[in-house]
Amino acid sequence: MRRVAVIGAGMTKFVRRAKETGKELSFEAARMALDSAGMEIKDIQCVAEGTAPDAFDGMHMKAEYLSDGSGAYGKPYTRSFVGGGTGVFTGVHGWWHVASGMFDTCLVVGEEKMSSCQPHPQGAFLTIFDNLTERQLGPNLVWIFALEMNRYMTRHRIKKEDVALVSVKNHGNAMDHPAAQLGMRITVEDVLNSEVLAYPVQRLDISPTSDGAAALVFCTEEVARKYTDNPVFVDGVGWHLDTAYWTDRDLYYPLYVEKAARMAYKMARIDNPRRQISFAEPYDPFDYKELHHMEGLQLCKKGEAPVLTREGVTQRDGDLPTCPSGGALGVGNPIAATGVMKLCEMFWQLRGEAGKRQVKNDPHTAVAQAWGDLMQVGTVVVMRRGGEHP
Repeated sequence: MRRVAVIGAGMTKFVRRAKETGKELSFEAARMALDSAGMEIKDIQCVAEGTAPDAFDGMHMKAEYLSDGSGAYGKPYTRSFVGGGTGVFTGVHGWWHVASGMFDTCLVVGEEKMSSCQPHPQGAFLTIFDNLTERQLGPNLVWIFALEMNRYMTRHRIKKEDVALVSVKNHGNAMDHPAAQLGMRITVEDVLNSEVLAYPVQRLDISPTSDGAAALVFCTEEVARKYTDNPVFVDGVGWHLDTAYWTDRDLYYPLYVEKAARMAYKMARIDNPRRQISFAEPYDPFDYKELHHMEGLQLCKKGEAPVLTREGVTQRDGDLPTCPSGGALGVGNPIAATGVMKLCEMFWQLRGEAGKRQVKNDPHTAVAQAWGDLMQVGTVVVMRRGGEHP
């Protein structure tokens, strides 16, 4: 396998209702990534795109519709979707295209226009449940994740105040992100006093509905050295798919994340994630999920993530900065674009280009993770800065 570099990144502003079409959002992010890399579209050999089903953009054959906006006209093009795990998995696709020797360059794009899904994105999600065992209950994603949140909190005797600290941190971090949708200063009391959606999930525990796109340029190490002296490398990738029957599993621990992480860590030669990872961008569509996923990523012991958060370890100036971008909670959550945004954040942080968001611990290695479908998909990417090597 060839070592794969990242040399450019870009993203649109994440907003509730974008005036741009999904194709235009994809184009904007792709153009920014190419400009960042110092490339033109002619330098790109293939495109990997991540995007949700047609209902979200209100467009039939959505992948084909987005392709030219993403830079894929006349080029090999793949589209993937594994729920919320899509953005990071699209990065895995881009990595594979280059690492395998098939292509020297790949443009990775994640796009979502959730405002086009009428009357609400939850309407599309109603169709994903099993017809015989689940759909008669009228489930939606908020209340099945409320079950998971409650199980996690009950299993480890976690207080709601400790979970709310994640929301406070990530909304605050997003204030320094120029593309953020919900950067704001809030308190634990604000979270606890917000509207109850499905207990224990409250309004400020959950990420917003968002439109947006993000993109990166992947290439071989040889190509990277022609464009920059400061590349970032994808040194580990992992993915795992558990059963869709979430009712048959103990939801207190995301085993699918652990298995995906172990796959990525083995590839990246990481045997002590807590000490070898400089910062993390776990998927945080709900505040409890950052805690849940930190544990699945082996960044702490089971039930320990709330303690680290309470002690300030996960702050930008802490020992293990977590979601320094502001995450899905603060930056926004346009499904497939969210994971790509997290890959972009790793790129900017490892290059020292994150501005006010820059973490304080001289980062050399980072991990991003996303989670999707019915609490079953784990996708993980490990990046290192150019001077480091496993």
